[in-house]
Amino acid sequence: MLTVRGLEVSYGGAVRALRGISVDVPESGVVAVLGSNGAGKSTLMRAVSGNLRGSGGRIEGGSVELDGRRLHGRSPAAIVGEGVVQVPEGRRIFTRLTVEENLRIGGFSRRDRAAKARDRARVDELFPILHDRRHQRAGLLSGGEQQMLAIGRALMAGPRLLLLDEPSLGLAPRMVARIGRVVQTINALGTAVLLVEQNASMALQVASHAVVLTVGEVSLSGPADELAADERIRRLYLGGAEPAVRSGRPGPRVGAPTGRRTALARWVG
Repeated sequence: MLTVRGLEVSYGGAVRALRGISVDVPESGVVAVLGSNGAGKSTLMRAVSGNLRGSGGRIEGGSVELDGRRLHGRSPAAIVGEGVVQVPEGRRIFTRLTVEENLRIGGFSRRDRAAKARDRARVDELFPILHDRRHQRAGLLSGGEQQMLAIGRALMAGPRLLLLDEPSLGLAPRMVARIGRVVQTINALGTAVLLVEQNASMALQVASHAVVLTVGEVSLSGPADELAADERIRRLYLGGAEPAVRSGRPGPRVGAPTGRRTALARWVG
Protein backbone atom coordinates (compact mmCIF):
# COMPACT_ATOMS: atom_id res chain seq x y z
CA MET A 1 0.00 0.00 0.00
CA LEU A 2 2.14 2.92 1.27
CA THR A 3 5.79 2.84 0.29
CA VAL A 4 8.24 5.48 1.51
CA ARG A 5 11.75 5.15 0.11
CA GLY A 6 14.88 7.16 0.91
CA LEU A 7 12.86 10.18 2.02
CA GLU A 8 14.88 13.35 2.61
CA VAL A 9 13.14 16.41 4.08
CA SER A 10 14.58 19.80 5.03
CA TYR A 11 13.21 22.98 6.59
CA GLY A 12 14.30 26.30 5.13
CA GLY A 13 16.73 24.43 2.89
CA ALA A 14 19.12 24.13 5.83
CA VAL A 15 17.80 21.91 8.63
CA ARG A 16 17.65 18.28 7.51
CA ALA A 17 14.73 16.69 9.39
CA LEU A 18 14.61 13.30 7.65
CA ARG A 19 17.61 11.42 6.26
CA GLY A 20 16.85 8.54 3.93
CA ILE A 21 13.71 7.30 5.72
CA SER A 22 12.09 4.13 4.36
CA VAL A 23 8.77 2.85 5.74
CA ASP A 24 6.13 0.42 4.42
CA VAL A 25 2.49 0.21 5.48
CA PRO A 26 0.80 -2.92 4.09
CA GLU A 27 -2.86 -3.06 3.08
CA SER A 28 -3.92 -4.70 6.34
CA GLY A 29 -1.35 -3.22 8.69
CA VAL A 30 -0.95 -0.90 11.63
CA VAL A 31 2.55 0.56 11.65
CA ALA A 32 3.75 2.55 14.65
CA VAL A 33 6.43 5.23 14.42
CA LEU A 34 8.23 5.84 17.71
CA GLY A 35 10.82 8.40 18.72
CA SER A 36 11.55 11.31 21.03
CA ASN A 37 10.63 14.93 20.35
CA GLY A 38 12.46 16.21 17.29
CA ALA A 39 13.07 12.75 15.86
CA GLY A 40 11.12 13.54 12.69
CA LYS A 41 7.84 11.69 13.36
CA SER A 42 5.47 14.54 12.51
CA THR A 43 7.64 15.54 9.55
CA LEU A 44 7.15 12.04 8.15
CA MET A 45 3.38 12.41 8.53
CA ARG A 46 3.37 15.80 6.81
CA ALA A 47 5.43 14.42 3.94
CA VAL A 48 2.95 11.58 3.39
CA SER A 49 -0.14 13.83 3.64
CA GLY A 50 1.32 16.64 1.51
CA ASN A 51 1.28 19.20 4.32
CA LEU A 52 4.98 20.02 4.47
CA ARG A 53 4.82 23.34 2.64
CA GLY A 54 2.66 25.01 5.28
CA SER A 55 5.35 24.40 7.89
CA GLY A 56 8.24 25.45 5.67
CA GLY A 57 9.36 21.93 4.82
CA ARG A 58 10.43 20.51 1.48
CA ILE A 59 11.13 17.04 0.13
CA GLU A 60 14.73 16.98 -1.11
CA GLY A 61 14.85 13.37 -2.24
CA GLY A 62 13.24 9.95 -2.15
CA SER A 63 9.65 8.97 -2.87
CA VAL A 64 6.23 8.50 -1.29
CA GLU A 65 3.88 6.16 -3.18
CA LEU A 66 0.48 4.58 -2.64
CA ASP A 67 -0.03 1.36 -4.59
CA GLY A 68 2.76 2.48 -6.90
CA ARG A 69 1.23 5.90 -7.56
CA ARG A 70 3.31 8.93 -6.65
CA LEU A 71 2.04 11.05 -3.75
CA HIS A 72 5.01 13.37 -3.19
CA GLY A 73 4.57 16.68 -4.95
CA ARG A 74 0.78 16.41 -5.00
CA SER A 75 -1.60 18.67 -3.09
CA PRO A 76 -3.10 17.63 0.26
CA ALA A 77 -6.57 17.56 -1.35
CA ALA A 78 -5.38 15.23 -4.10
CA ILE A 79 -3.80 12.93 -1.52
CA VAL A 80 -7.05 12.81 0.45
CA GLY A 81 -8.73 11.90 -2.82
CA GLU A 82 -6.40 8.91 -3.03
CA GLY A 83 -7.67 7.74 0.37
CA VAL A 84 -4.89 9.00 2.65
CA VAL A 85 -6.32 11.08 5.51
CA GLN A 86 -4.48 12.61 8.46
CA VAL A 87 -5.65 13.27 12.01
CA PRO A 88 -3.16 16.00 12.97
CA GLU A 89 -1.41 16.40 16.28
CA GLY A 90 -3.49 18.57 18.60
CA ARG A 91 -6.77 17.52 16.91
CA ARG A 92 -7.37 20.88 15.16
CA ILE A 93 -11.11 20.61 15.02
CA PHE A 94 -13.25 23.64 14.14
CA THR A 95 -14.11 24.73 17.66
CA ARG A 96 -16.75 27.30 16.70
CA LEU A 97 -18.66 24.84 14.55
CA THR A 98 -20.92 22.11 15.89
CA VAL A 99 -19.99 18.45 16.07
CA GLU A 100 -22.35 17.82 13.15
CA GLU A 101 -20.74 20.52 11.03
CA ASN A 102 -17.24 19.17 11.73
CA LEU A 103 -18.30 15.71 10.58
CA ARG A 104 -19.93 17.10 7.44
CA ILE A 105 -16.69 18.89 6.57
CA GLY A 106 -14.86 15.56 6.83
CA GLY A 107 -17.00 14.09 4.05
CA PHE A 108 -17.39 17.28 2.01
CA SER A 109 -15.39 16.14 -1.03
CA ARG A 110 -17.15 12.79 -1.39
CA ARG A 111 -19.93 12.43 -3.94
CA ASP A 112 -21.19 8.99 -2.97
CA ARG A 113 -24.03 9.83 -0.60
CA ALA A 114 -24.70 6.21 0.30
CA ALA A 115 -21.06 5.69 1.29
CA LYS A 116 -21.10 8.86 3.38
CA ALA A 117 -24.27 7.72 5.12
CA ARG A 118 -22.68 4.36 5.93
CA ASP A 119 -19.57 6.03 7.31
CA ARG A 120 -21.65 8.44 9.37
CA ALA A 121 -23.57 5.54 10.88
CA ARG A 122 -20.26 3.86 11.66
CA VAL A 123 -18.90 6.99 13.35
CA ASP A 124 -22.09 7.28 15.42
CA GLU A 125 -21.76 3.64 16.48
CA LEU A 126 -18.07 3.95 17.25
CA PHE A 127 -18.48 7.27 19.11
CA PRO A 128 -22.11 7.45 20.31
CA ILE A 129 -21.39 10.54 22.41
CA LEU A 130 -20.77 12.48 19.18
CA HIS A 131 -24.28 11.65 18.05
CA ASP A 132 -25.67 12.74 21.39
CA ARG A 133 -23.79 16.05 21.19
CA ARG A 134 -24.10 16.64 17.46
CA HIS A 135 -25.65 20.09 17.93
CA GLN A 136 -23.07 21.21 20.51
CA ARG A 137 -20.17 23.50 19.64
CA ALA A 138 -17.04 21.40 19.23
CA GLY A 139 -15.00 23.74 21.42
CA LEU A 140 -17.13 22.80 24.42
CA LEU A 141 -16.19 19.12 24.22
CA SER A 142 -13.65 17.61 26.60
CA GLY A 143 -10.17 16.78 25.33
CA GLY A 144 -11.05 13.11 24.87
CA GLU A 145 -14.29 13.98 23.08
CA GLN A 146 -12.44 16.35 20.77
CA GLN A 147 -10.06 13.52 19.87
CA MET A 148 -13.09 11.35 19.08
CA LEU A 149 -14.36 14.10 16.80
CA ALA A 150 -11.01 14.50 15.05
CA ILE A 151 -10.89 10.77 14.31
CA GLY A 152 -14.56 10.70 13.32
CA ARG A 153 -14.08 13.63 10.96
CA ALA A 154 -11.20 11.80 9.27
CA LEU A 155 -13.27 8.62 8.93
CA MET A 156 -15.97 10.61 7.14
CA ALA A 157 -13.48 11.04 4.27
CA GLY A 158 -13.49 7.25 3.74
CA PRO A 159 -9.74 6.66 4.19
CA ARG A 160 -7.92 3.59 2.98
CA LEU A 161 -4.92 4.74 5.04
CA LEU A 162 -5.40 6.74 8.25
CA LEU A 163 -2.51 8.84 9.55
CA LEU A 164 -2.76 9.33 13.32
CA ASP A 165 -0.33 11.88 14.74
CA GLU A 166 -0.04 11.64 18.55
CA PRO A 167 -3.71 10.78 19.19
CA SER A 168 -3.11 10.21 22.92
CA LEU A 169 -1.41 13.57 23.49
CA GLY A 170 -2.62 15.24 26.69
CA LEU A 171 -5.21 12.59 27.51
CA ALA A 172 -5.71 10.58 30.70
CA PRO A 173 -4.39 6.99 30.79
CA ARG A 174 -7.88 5.46 30.53
CA MET A 175 -8.49 7.48 27.37
CA VAL A 176 -5.15 6.33 25.94
CA ALA A 177 -6.25 2.70 26.34
CA ARG A 178 -9.53 3.48 24.58
CA ILE A 179 -7.68 5.08 21.68
CA GLY A 180 -5.72 1.86 21.28
CA ARG A 181 -8.92 -0.16 21.07
CA VAL A 182 -10.40 2.27 18.55
CA VAL A 183 -7.29 1.99 16.35
CA GLN A 184 -7.60 -1.80 16.39
CA THR A 185 -11.29 -1.58 15.48
CA ILE A 186 -10.71 0.86 12.62
CA ASN A 187 -8.02 -1.44 11.25
CA ALA A 188 -10.23 -4.52 11.59
CA LEU A 189 -12.92 -2.71 9.58
CA GLY A 190 -10.55 -2.35 6.62
CA THR A 191 -8.41 0.76 7.11
CA ALA A 192 -4.63 0.63 7.34
CA VAL A 193 -3.06 2.91 9.96
CA LEU A 194 0.23 4.77 10.27
CA LEU A 195 0.44 5.72 13.95
CA VAL A 196 2.87 8.26 15.37
CA GLU A 197 2.99 7.99 19.16
CA GLN A 198 5.17 8.88 22.12
CA ASN A 199 3.18 6.40 24.20
CA ALA A 200 5.23 3.42 23.08
CA SER A 201 3.39 0.92 25.28
CA MET A 202 0.04 1.60 23.62
CA ALA A 203 1.50 1.88 20.13
CA LEU A 204 3.36 -1.43 20.32
CA GLN A 205 0.26 -3.21 21.59
CA VAL A 206 -1.91 -2.16 18.64
CA ALA A 207 0.69 -2.22 15.85
CA SER A 208 1.78 -5.12 13.67
CA HIS A 209 5.09 -3.44 12.80
CA ALA A 210 7.06 -0.53 14.24
CA VAL A 211 9.95 1.75 13.35
CA VAL A 212 12.00 3.93 15.68
CA LEU A 213 13.28 7.29 14.46
CA THR A 214 16.40 8.85 15.97
CA VAL A 215 17.41 12.31 14.76
CA GLY A 216 15.71 11.87 11.40
CA GLU A 217 16.87 8.33 10.69
CA VAL A 218 15.41 4.85 11.18
CA SER A 219 17.40 3.31 14.03
CA LEU A 220 15.24 0.21 14.60
CA SER A 221 12.54 -1.54 12.59
CA GLY A 222 10.68 -4.82 12.92
CA PRO A 223 7.57 -6.64 14.16
CA ALA A 224 5.98 -4.76 17.06
CA ASP A 225 6.12 -7.80 19.37
CA GLU A 226 9.87 -8.10 18.84
CA LEU A 227 10.51 -4.42 19.44
CA ALA A 228 8.38 -4.50 22.60
CA ALA A 229 10.73 -7.20 23.93
CA ASP A 230 13.90 -5.38 22.82
CA GLU A 231 15.94 -4.20 25.79
CA ARG A 232 16.76 -0.89 24.09
CA ILE A 233 13.07 -0.10 23.52
CA ARG A 234 12.15 -1.13 27.06
CA ARG A 235 14.87 1.08 28.50
CA LEU A 236 14.19 4.16 26.34
CA TYR A 237 10.41 4.07 25.90
CA LEU A 238 8.86 1.59 28.33
CA GLY A 239 10.70 2.58 31.49
CA GLY A 240 12.42 -0.78 31.71
CA ALA A 241 9.10 -2.56 32.28
CA GLU A 242 8.31 -5.95 30.90
CA PRO A 243 6.54 -5.70 27.52
CA ALA A 244 2.78 -5.44 27.89
CA VAL A 245 0.72 -8.46 27.00
CA ARG A 246 -1.82 -7.83 24.26
CA SER A 247 -5.26 -8.13 25.78
CA GLY A 248 -7.85 -10.33 24.10
CA ARG A 249 -7.55 -11.89 20.69
CA PRO A 250 -6.23 -9.87 17.77
CA GLY A 251 -8.93 -8.31 15.60
CA PRO A 252 -9.73 -9.78 12.18
CA ARG A 253 -7.39 -8.62 9.44
CA VAL A 254 -8.41 -7.27 6.07
CA GLY A 255 -8.70 -10.05 3.52
CA ALA A 256 -9.34 -12.67 6.19
CA PRO A 257 -13.15 -13.06 6.34
CA THR A 258 -14.53 -14.08 9.69
CA GLY A 259 -18.09 -14.81 8.57
CA ARG A 260 -19.48 -12.29 11.06
CA ARG A 261 -19.77 -8.55 11.39
CA THR A 262 -16.96 -6.83 13.28
CA ALA A 263 -18.18 -5.53 16.62
CA LEU A 264 -17.29 -1.88 17.13
CA ALA A 265 -15.41 -0.97 20.29
CA ARG A 266 -17.70 1.87 21.32
CA TRP A 267 -16.02 4.88 22.92
CA VAL A 268 -18.58 6.36 25.26
CA GLY A 269 -16.40 9.03 26.91
